[in-house]
Amino acid sequence: MMSVAAKASEVEECSRPTKRKCPSAMAKHMPILGWLPQYSRMKAMSDLIAGITLGLTMIPQSIAYAALAGLTAQYGLYSCFVGGFLYIVFGTIKEVSIGPSSLMALITLQYTRDMPIEFVVLLCFLAGCVELLMGVLNLGFLVDFISIPVTSGFISATSMIIIIAQLQGLLGLKYRSVNIIDNLYKLCKNIGNIRLPDLALGICSILFLLLFKKLKDIDCPCGGDKRSTSKNSVMKKILWYFSIGRNALIVCITTVIAYRLETTGSATFRLSAMGANVNATQEMLTLGLCNIVGSFVSSMPSTGAFTRSAVSNASGVQTPMAGLYSGTMALLALNYLTPYFYYIPRATLAAVLITAVIFMIDLKIIKLLWKGRKMDAVAAIGTFLSCLFISVEIGLLLGIFFNLVFFIRPSARPTVQVINRKTDLGNKYVMLELDTCLYYPAVASFIDKVMTIVRNEGSDVSLIVNCERFVDIDYTSIKGIEMLSTRLNHKINRFWLLNLNSDIVRRINILADNKYIRLIGNEENIKDVLHENDALLSNGEFENSIDVGMKKMVEIKYSSHEDFLNLNPQPENSEIIAEDMTAMLPTKSRIQ
Repeated sequence: MMSVAAKASEVEECSRPTKRKCPSAMAKHMPILGWLPQYSRMKAMSDLIAGITLGLTMIPQSIAYAALAGLTAQYGLYSCFVGGFLYIVFGTIKEVSIGPSSLMALITLQYTRDMPIEFVVLLCFLAGCVELLMGVLNLGFLVDFISIPVTSGFISATSMIIIIAQLQGLLGLKYRSVNIIDNLYKLCKNIGNIRLPDLALGICSILFLLLFKKLKDIDCPCGGDKRSTSKNSVMKKILWYFSIGRNALIVCITTVIAYRLETTGSATFRLSAMGANVNATQEMLTLGLCNIVGSFVSSMPSTGAFTRSAVSNASGVQTPMAGLYSGTMALLALNYLTPYFYYIPRATLAAVLITAVIFMIDLKIIKLLWKGRKMDAVAAIGTFLSCLFISVEIGLLLGIFFNLVFFIRPSARPTVQVINRKTDLGNKYVMLELDTCLYYPAVASFIDKVMTIVRNEGSDVSLIVNCERFVDIDYTSIKGIEMLSTRLNHKINRFWLLNLNSDIVRRINILADNKYIRLIGNEENIKDVLHENDALLSNGEFENSIDVGMKKMVEIKYSSHEDFLNLNPQPENSEIIAEDMTAMLPTKSRIQ
């Protein structure tokens, strides 16, 4: 009975951690479980204000992005409410708002041009499946390989593509184009067909949006009393709301004007005719789920957008619950405003898109990078031009390729600093210092450099490689060191490794034929090693020119003494015994 009770107790103890892990695992993939228990009235009020404010920005932008993708307005709003509702449960970043974006609209247009709407929905579903799969495979780390210069070039190029694509709507033109060059060619070809009312409306809309964008920066003067200060605060808040809701204002104003002109039979403007990511892995999972579920309600591909995230942050959002209110506003717009989407002028939508992306073009960084680091400038310029004249996805891939090349190149061609030195006892040697670890792509280059130094300095030169920066080493590198040691230490010792840590020593002992590999513990031992080595050479004792530095290893403690003894073999007639050397090994170590 006692054994059964003890076993039951043991099973109970083993099961407790599992019970604790389940909620934490669920909270990891469902972040709402983490913040909902601490949700307060204050946070709810902040999210309500932020959600309504976000909705005023998101609804007109979504309509414009749907137009950019060649879709009717409601498809943009479908993405708004689905993404907003799902992100409440699975989202990790409170500022992010899921919905259409300029880039996704551009890519959607590129792949579904002249295709039925069903292909857009299919694209949304497949994009969600890919994102979900990447999240399941924990591939969120891949975004770390996209540097700021590449991101800047990518965003600048896509922004410029969007602006050029919207010029035809701004000018009241109607034509189809396949790329930016074709777009500019047809724009010049149709320059005589510009509709002045559309041009005037578009310019006025842009000026209106830019002017209202500055309203939030106006500082209302006030007196020193509390009442004036309160009025100033209220006025600034009103101006801020007008600034944030500028897209909704201009769309409503121009739609009302166009509706009145259309109903009176004097349509002046060309109408839109639309009536006929931080946990990157979790964000991938969430975006994939949003797109998969969104495809069931015929939404276009969606993602987070910079402008909406900035609005959420400025609105004081506290949790992803703000998506509930912005999504509800999108549903209300779909239910009550769909018949009026037809009357939104294309020039107004073009103005909304242009003012949304024009400030994302950052060409100043190119000049800055060219002065500071030309390789980053090349990556940014290459990404920008590739996105602009080939395609945005190929441009981004090329930018990532540039990053990887610049990242891998230092490992393949490490800088080797050659320093000629002399010990206190007069022994000359050459110190080789690498700026990084020695990995397999750099082995051939490193061997060539060492052999070049041997040819230039003479066959009797003593070479010491400072391995202080070696935190890891692979099999190919170990075999390269073995080959060098065999070639240079075959007759006399003239090649040593300095400051190797115990882990690397153990690997060398296992993976290499260490008969000719010589080690020096630290720089204090160099003079003794070289002095005794030269003394043996001067006496003609070539076979006895062993690495005597092993007797003075006062700063490195190897986990196994045999590793050290095997890497520094003794001649048969040596009087030094293993016990003496073991006693000389320290009790403390300094492992780099």
